[in-house]
Amino acid sequence: METQLEGWSEFNVAVAGAGAALAGLIIVAMSVNIAEILKAETLPARAGASIGALLLGVAVSCLALIPGHAVWLIGVEVLVGALLVWKLQWTAVRAIAHEQRQQDTGRALKILISVIPILLFSVGGVVLTIGAPEGYVWIAAGIVMAIVGAVLFSWVALVEILR
Repeated sequence: METQLEGWSEFNVAVAGAGAALAGLIIVAMSVNIAEILKAETLPARAGASIGALLLGVAVSCLALIPGHAVWLIGVEVLVGALLVWKLQWTAVRAIAHEQRQQDTGRALKILISVIPILLFSVGGVVLTIGAPEGYVWIAAGIVMAIVGAVLFSWVALVEILR
């Protein structure tokens, strides 16, 4: 039995491999500056949220590759994963909101970049749960935004922290 997400298989294979490799590289790269990261007000929470969103994308891509996996079930799995990552995001948002040395526009941009992927995952999860495979477009957008957010965060953790 073919899944309704068959057309997404190449995308999912690419994300599963590249996303997992990127998550590993970010973790290793962060270890280079771990002492400085841990001293920063927001970076530990932002690291957890960034890696959490990236790994949610990897997990969803792997789940979507399972032959015959029901679309509605993938939606439920996405929503469960999104709830876990929302917890990480909430911690990061609270840290960003209380950051002393940041202008309001900087705070808003940090929050927006971190929340958009999880919002997209959540919308996609709801749409998939009702059995509409078109919801995977939202998931794919969440995955791409999670990758962009993780790469931006890794730049901050590797370079900007040392300025």
